[in-house]
Amino acid sequence: MNPFHKTYGTDYLREPLPIAILLSLAVACAHLTATKGLVVGMAFIILPIAILYLGVLFAKPKLGILTIFVLNFTILGLGRYVPMTWGLLIDGLLFLMYLALFFKAFKIKIPWSRAKSQLSLLVTIWFGYALFQAVNPEAASFAAWFYAMRGLALYQWMIVPLLFIIFNKPKDLKLFLIIWGIMSFFGTLKGCQQLFFGVDSFEQKWLDNGGALTHVLFGKLRIFSFYSDAGQFGASQGHAGVVFGVLALYTKSKKFRIFCIMVCLAGLYGMLISGTRGAIAVPAAGGIMFLILRKNIPILVAGAIMGIGVYVFFAHTTIMNNNAQVRRMRTAFDPNDASLQVRLANQRKLSTYLASRPFGGGIGSTGNWGQRFTPNTFLANTATDSWFVAIWADTGIVGLYLHLFILFFVLITGAYNVMFKIKDPWLKGQIAALVCGMFGIMGASYGNGVFGQFPTCILMYTGMVFMFIAPKMDEKIMASKAKRSIETTLKKLGNLSPA
Repeated sequence: MNPFHKTYGTDYLREPLPIAILLSLAVACAHLTATKGLVVGMAFIILPIAILYLGVLFAKPKLGILTIFVLNFTILGLGRYVPMTWGLLIDGLLFLMYLALFFKAFKIKIPWSRAKSQLSLLVTIWFGYALFQAVNPEAASFAAWFYAMRGLALYQWMIVPLLFIIFNKPKDLKLFLIIWGIMSFFGTLKGCQQLFFGVDSFEQKWLDNGGALTHVLFGKLRIFSFYSDAGQFGASQGHAGVVFGVLALYTKSKKFRIFCIMVCLAGLYGMLISGTRGAIAVPAAGGIMFLILRKNIPILVAGAIMGIGVYVFFAHTTIMNNNAQVRRMRTAFDPNDASLQVRLANQRKLSTYLASRPFGGGIGSTGNWGQRFTPNTFLANTATDSWFVAIWADTGIVGLYLHLFILFFVLITGAYNVMFKIKDPWLKGQIAALVCGMFGIMGASYGNGVFGQFPTCILMYTGMVFMFIAPKMDEKIMASKAKRSIETTLKKLGNLSPA
């Protein structure tokens, strides 16, 4: 062999054996696609990519976090195109990240201690309560518990420590916000496509198979974009509107401010076209929290006046009543609305039923899981319509109080850090945005079951982690600023010293 001759990958394609292998694979793929269907053919294409992805994931576990941030927006909507249990993909990614950290621990020291936090303790307590629900004597289905428990407690318990360990820097927070903003913006674009051009054939099939019962009202389509449903789309877009609206007020970067304003306006418009009345609670509650965090009386008064103006517009005028979206939002302010009266009646029935069941009827007893696994039970046939009412029905008054305690502990911790501990203005703005968004979702969760669904749950859990690690991030940022200031001062003094 010529020692000066380099062998490249393409050189192997000139050899008979590699060519024979490639041709055999091509023929096998073509035959299986023709006989078994397109799904098998797609598997041949996806398999090499999946193997490469797994290799990178084990080297860089943070890739799994970023993948979840993107997937959690579209994963339930994908079920309209390829029917399968897409949610299990999130379970698999979380498991693979822990597996990757386990193997990396043989080479480097994994900072597991970073996950030592009050938040980790709280989510572990909640997960423990969810495990206890598996033996709740009132529960009618273990399968229902397994599927419902994942969104209720498992994802939170698994992702929070991972974020503390591998996704905990200021640049990680910025990347998280950018991904969130881009996906939310595309969500509104997809919603506009449905509004102005109509749904595609797969979405129409979903509507025909029962989706139209809740998504076509009085001949008007409630926009759902690539989310699970219109309720989740509206609340999630309102969430983005609040978070990026607050960020736009704090950032000093003109480019990022333009980005935030675009996402904010797109989010609020997406919330409007979703036709989800309860979603209006997100900007309402988020705005109230923002005014509290500012600790500024004139701004608080101005915000109160604006809030009263919004209330008067919807509750006591008929302005823009020719617009279907505005007209539907207006019904949220009507105390005599028929839908509201039905919800209150259901809550009265649940109150009687749960009076003797402090631990509830078992996780998965209500909603879609109840209809799927225990369709003949009382809870499965009583609409909860609310995240907190569903928690109450599934886990009882004990579970509801525990859940509310955890949420308000996290919220108050985040608000306290913003108001009294964080000094860096930009970090303060980012955490303030997350706190306002969290309070907004909590407000909307009384009217809709949005808290535990994708993408809201992952966005909330990530925001919670950054609320808790923000003080340590702030200390490092302020120390870095102080160091740069000292270096600049010393440099100036050096320039002023005599030659």
